[in-house]
Amino acid sequence: MFRKLDDFFKSWKYESEATLKIFGALTDESLSQSVADDHRTLARMAWHITQTIPEMIGRNGLNISGPAYDSTPPEKAGDIAAAFETASASLVEQIAANWTDETLLAEDDMYGETWARGYTLFALSMHQAHHRGQMTVLMRQAGLKVPGIYGPSLEEWVAYGAPAPQV
Repeated sequence: MFRKLDDFFKSWKYESEATLKIFGALTDESLSQSVADDHRTLARMAWHITQTIPEMIGRNGLNISGPAYDSTPPEKAGDIAAAFETASASLVEQIAANWTDETLLAEDDMYGETWARGYTLFALSMHQAHHRGQMTVLMRQAGLKVPGIYGPSLEEWVAYGAPAPQV
């Protein structure tokens, strides 16, 4: 749970940049990749991450610019990334303008539970990380290179001059 806005802003900067690294590695052709026919595609997963920013934080009373929760993903990977950038920037702007450290302790009804706003921001960050992890599996299935987020990916070990980990 975040207790200081500055801590959230620093964390969100890293996490949103990590999401953009993943989105930036997508190709238009890869967007249809899914683990099975009845599961989310890469496009749907990336769009879900993007849609969740205004949907979740809207429950806290802020108006975040971004796609409606029931909207369809764009057909271009760059359009998804651009929508994410817009929603992410709007999130930071709205929180900076409307919340204080004390606001992070306020509680809201979130999906039938009561969450402190500092926890909601934590949940939003972890939601993003969770789906990024799922996306990396689909990216490998689609033949894409996966960028490292919390350390080098398999493809990046060589760039660091180290042997790739055993598989």
